[in-house]
Amino acid sequence: MLTMKFGGTSVGDVPRLQEVVSIVKQFLPEQPVVVASAMGGLTNVLLETAHNAVQRKYELVQNAVTSMRDRHLHIAMTMIKDEARRSKLIQEQIASFEELSQLYHGVSMLRELSPRSLDAIASFGELLSCRQIAAVLEENGIASQFVDARTIIRTDNNFGEANIDFVFSNAAINQAVTPLVQKKIVPVVTGFIASTEEDITTTIGRSGSDYTGSVVGAAVNSREIWIWTDVDGVMTADPRYVKGAKVLSEISYREAAEMSYFGAKVIHPKTMVPAIGKKIPIRIKNTFNPTHPGTLISAVPSADRSSAKTVTSIDNLSIIAIEGNGMIGVPGVSARIFSTLARAQVNVMMISQASSEHNVCFIVPHKDSQAGVKALREEFSIDIAKKIIDDVTVKEPVSIVAVVGEGMIGSKGIAGKTFSAVAKAEVNIIAIAQGSSELNISFVVEQADARNAVQAVHDAFHLS
Repeated sequence: MLTMKFGGTSVGDVPRLQEVVSIVKQFLPEQPVVVASAMGGLTNVLLETAHNAVQRKYELVQNAVTSMRDRHLHIAMTMIKDEARRSKLIQEQIASFEELSQLYHGVSMLRELSPRSLDAIASFGELLSCRQIAAVLEENGIASQFVDARTIIRTDNNFGEANIDFVFSNAAINQAVTPLVQKKIVPVVTGFIASTEEDITTTIGRSGSDYTGSVVGAAVNSREIWIWTDVDGVMTADPRYVKGAKVLSEISYREAAEMSYFGAKVIHPKTMVPAIGKKIPIRIKNTFNPTHPGTLISAVPSADRSSAKTVTSIDNLSIIAIEGNGMIGVPGVSARIFSTLARAQVNVMMISQASSEHNVCFIVPHKDSQAGVKALREEFSIDIAKKIIDDVTVKEPVSIVAVVGEGMIGSKGIAGKTFSAVAKAEVNIIAIAQGSSELNISFVVEQADARNAVQAVHDAFHLS
């Protein structure tokens, strides 16, 4: 079997859906399983409209629903010629939009938008998209069947970022999907969505359709998992900002995980987890350029053992620092810091501490910075009053720049080459971190300098 996940841009209009048909038809001998996202941009519209509904902006809500409905009906009218099949799809689409309108009405009446409600609303994108993909495949002579992932993937009730129950889900996926494939029917599974034991709709995080693709692919023991998107593969840097960025032919699971965490948006950070367990390779492919081989992600590092593979960056971050002579040699300070941030639900992306223990700094998303500073000042208020700690300070906006590569492990001079390149670009480094795995060197710069820093390091390692 071959699991193929199609992203939003790959299913966003008639030409893209025609390309999906062509791809699936080409690989029918491989027994494909299809997982798909909502049409490009639709999830954002669904969620934005939910916020308009809670503010009772009725005209905006109605206009959005009409626009979304017309977009899907256009696909049905354009691509489905069989009258019975087209009629069935249109009836399903209209019923879905009536249900969606009722949800928006309920949110408006209650003036409340809970995470549970947001998940229910967000689910419509994938449900609509996958029903029409199945119908389009059938129209083109490919036996297919829509599969609602809420019936086969079970999660907890952590709405917005639900955690999958793999024991239940793996068995349910196998039971639902494998018999279809054996009958030469292409399953079309909704990405991103799932449900609790009580059949309440959940989502597994934004861009979670990649994750669903990997979950399904691992459960049915696919030969490979292909992520179809709008780029040729994983690149040495973001080509929008870096001259000479190129596609990497092969990377390891560990490299992919580091890249995705530190800003490479081609693949969802969780996607590797199910595939790693079964040692199933993941391939990034481009529906706009389907003949390109893409990037293969596997357990075995590529033969190219060049020290660094890619340079990535994350913007819109803040650096929070706590310092004071009274911290030196005092046990438990770090534990208090991170317990406090955990209670405030602040995500720490990077940590840097001087060996003197005089200063501890950590990087957080900009949206969390004020909550983090407020919580820490409350926690250490007595210490600040006693001058044990000077203060809790914040600097923003900053960016993390990360250099990633399996070949960096055990190689001498990597840090020297990195920081020399940054210095020559006249960029100031605020903080540095490197894990003991030596797979990654990360450093923090002012956001305005991030592009120059990435280009300088990319050039220093001759990644182009």
